[in-house]
Amino acid sequence: LWARRRQRGPLRVRQAELAVACASVADVSDDARQLECADAAASVDVVGAAVVVAGAGRLDRPHAQGLHWRRSEATRRQLQFSRFVSASGAVVGEAAEGNRKDIRDAVEAAHKAAPGWGKRAAHNRAQICYYIAENLMARFDEFVGMIVRQTEVSQDDAVNEVSKSIERLFHWAAYADKYGGKVQETSFYGVTAQTNEPVGVIGMLCPTTPSLLAFISLIAPALVRGNTMVIVPSDKFPLAAIDLYQVLDTSDLPGGVVNIVTGDRETLAKTLSEHDDVQSVWYFGSEQGSLNVEYAAGKNMKRTWVDYGVARDWFDQQAGSGEEFLLHSTEVKNIWMPIGE
Repeated sequence: LWARRRQRGPLRVRQAELAVACASVADVSDDARQLECADAAASVDVVGAAVVVAGAGRLDRPHAQGLHWRRSEATRRQLQFSRFVSASGAVVGEAAEGNRKDIRDAVEAAHKAAPGWGKRAAHNRAQICYYIAENLMARFDEFVGMIVRQTEVSQDDAVNEVSKSIERLFHWAAYADKYGGKVQETSFYGVTAQTNEPVGVIGMLCPTTPSLLAFISLIAPALVRGNTMVIVPSDKFPLAAIDLYQVLDTSDLPGGVVNIVTGDRETLAKTLSEHDDVQSVWYFGSEQGSLNVEYAAGKNMKRTWVDYGVARDWFDQQAGSGEEFLLHSTEVKNIWMPIGE
């Protein structure tokens, strides 16, 4: 069923299909379990892949399954399995709570993908980013509908957010081969070449809104500059990012380059900041959360980019796609070449 759904494209489960999925899971002879599955099929329209770690094969734990359904509140508290993602109390789907192990798995997958992705030709990275934009365009109406149902914004606002997200992907794709470095003039008699290299594995924690535009605005510049990433989408509205995983998966993006872990932003920020194999952390949330990230990152001397709780206009061209995104996506290496008499 999961393979068929991936081929079909949109991550939508009809009630009949979900009932079949429930019936096919081991140990469903228990009457209560069957009633629970039937209840889920009738009441949950969108069932998301809660923890998406591209390229990481460890999907053996309950909270990392690609297909899951709503459980009773008592069971939910016992297993800490997942939580509702709703707007104004309306249930629109589910996303699981990622934990420290999920972050460690995601970082491991990102490190495995980093050498190959960072050495790819800039032209090839640009092609993949263009491809992501085109595939998102093909599912434009679906993402508009998802944003409307999840956040209850107006149709026009949702259309604007998806349109801006596509525009931003095209914008950053054009930068894939235009920020490689420059020749610097120094007191040294010779040529000093500055090369902008990937930072490595970047941990990203998205703001609450706009859920899709902020997500794409963060991953796109890091992606085209050759970084791999572990990203935590909006902890209140993560379903758009979960659906975007399918767009990434069908756009020739190698496994492990973008790893999505859903869950509480502050909890996962602590794990990412303390992880010794994460080279940089980008955090967009509260003022206290920014201070916590910088404090934790100071112990292992990793780079940070935080907003100290200051709201950012992600729709603005400069604030949402300015040069600072490139600065934080690269690190400088100078090559000194002496010149003879």
